[in-house]
Amino acid sequence: MPGTTPGSEPGAAPGTVLLLAASPPGRGRLVDAASVLPVLAAVPPAVLSGTDTANVVELADPLEPQAVLTRLRAAATAPGPLTLYVVGQLLLDRRQRLPHLALARTTPSTVRYTAFPWHWFRDELRLRPPGVTTLILDLHADQETWQTLGIAQPPGPPGPPGSAPAPPMLPPALDSGRDAAVYGRIAPPSSRSRRTVGEPAYMKAVGALLRSGRRPPDEELHRQALVRAAAEGAYPGFVLARRGTGPVPGNPHTVITEAVRSGRHADAHALAAQHEQSAALAHGPASEEALHWAEVRADLAMLAGDAALSCHIWLVVAAARLNTGQAADASSVETAVDRAHHQWGRIGDPVRARELGPALAELRSRVPGRREGALDHVRRQLSQLQTQN
Repeated sequence: MPGTTPGSEPGAAPGTVLLLAASPPGRGRLVDAASVLPVLAAVPPAVLSGTDTANVVELADPLEPQAVLTRLRAAATAPGPLTLYVVGQLLLDRRQRLPHLALARTTPSTVRYTAFPWHWFRDELRLRPPGVTTLILDLHADQETWQTLGIAQPPGPPGPPGSAPAPPMLPPALDSGRDAAVYGRIAPPSSRSRRTVGEPAYMKAVGALLRSGRRPPDEELHRQALVRAAAEGAYPGFVLARRGTGPVPGNPHTVITEAVRSGRHADAHALAAQHEQSAALAHGPASEEALHWAEVRADLAMLAGDAALSCHIWLVVAAARLNTGQAADASSVETAVDRAHHQWGRIGDPVRARELGPALAELRSRVPGRREGALDHVRRQLSQLQTQN
């Protein structure tokens, strides 16, 4: 990253590093994820980030997905380069068969409520500018998850030093945002008859390489880690290697991000509204193209501190998705309602909160989401708001 990362330029914003290591308890544990944290913690923050200075957030065996989401959201809104080191195991929820990162309280029957949905990474990282987000992953999967991800046949081990890096590949279910670079591996299910807890060999190799004090470019770090892990007897499994996109002149997302970073929130919102209108005319107001730009506007309102506007837009998006026939437990619908609920709780004007509350309560009755008591929370808050001026 040095020499290619904006954060390494003089005067640039500091980098942000999120170290996330999690694995479930008991017999369901496939990897000792937290064992890698001492190795990574010994690396200077600037080396972890590849920038002159960096802030590091460490999450060791977190208990609640919402706690992880809060830290991820804060990291994603930081202005400088962001590097996520994620170690753990993937499990599928029983309802939608979507991959989740298991946390410290996760069991196979509680994945939907106690694990971290992988698509939340994509949702939180989507507004980041191109070329400044990197995920380095060491993930383990059981047989069911491995097959569902469509990677039943893992590729061979890495080539010799100096060989070309692995071709870009990423299972669609693990999409982490179109502009993020992704490197790492998914370890396959153990072939041994007796289940053993695996080692995060790839991430430990990454940590050992970075402890030298030098941060090579991402692709080189990835290749060296694969070679080092293989030399120690660790089979790589499914290799993840996808370059992030760089800043593209004229890309509307890049232009919007630059406007936000310079404090021109109104300009950013107006540009997103123009693209939403164009998409609505070309594809229909409830099309994915138009709803994408509506979601961008909702995020921009949040970044500008206008919680009421953000809540309103998310409510409109959620209703539109439901009206087009999307299921109440579809990830895009749940995300819209969850974000509307979150922003509603941040509205400082009681009058505006009362205006939006009934629509949120109605949607919550149809989309209860993953957190128990969400509808009751809205009703209690609405009752309290009735007594405020």
